[in-house]
Parts: sequence; C-alpha cells; structure tokens
Amino acid sequence: MTLKKTDLYRRLELKLEGQRKGAPIPGRFGEPAGAVPDRKEQRKLDAAAGLVPFACKLPSALNQQLRERAAEHAGGMNGLVAELLTSALRSQQ
Repeated sequence: MTLKKTDLYRRLELKLEGQRKGAPIPGRFGEPAGAVPDRKEQRKLDAAAGLVPFACKLPSALNQQLRERAAEHAGGMNGLVAELLTSALRSQQ
C-alpha cells in the first residue's frame, strides 16, 4: 500500500513529536540539564529519606497563611507543615 505525501508528512510529524517529548529538560537559568533530578529520581530520593506524599484540600485563607509562613521558613512548605503537624499532634496527647 502506498502512502500519500500528506500521510508521510503526518507520520514524520508524529515521529518528531515523540522525539521532542522524550528529550531531557534543558538547563534553566544557567544550570546544566542534569542539576535538577527528574520526577522519578526525586521520588526515589524522597522515599530513601522516608518522605511520603500527602495531599489534602485546604481553605484558600489557610493556604495563603501557610504560603506566607513557608516563605520565611528554612524548610519551605514541607518543613513548615511537618513542624506544625508534629506540634499539633504533641499538644493533643
């Protein structure tokens, strides 16, 4: 079966699109491409550190307060939430 010229171009476009999606993330702000681990590597690093993903829905006012406090916190949002949850659980016991 022969293909039309437009079909050949469409297949070439799909092939190029697949290559583009599989390409590594380029460096950002002068950093080399390998400086930031990809998602899979980051998950492995987090698991090795004993971190577990935890998602919940919060009211927007509380979320804004957390963001403001996390900007000043040394551990960022993760460190702040861990610290707040730990202190709250201690106080309830």
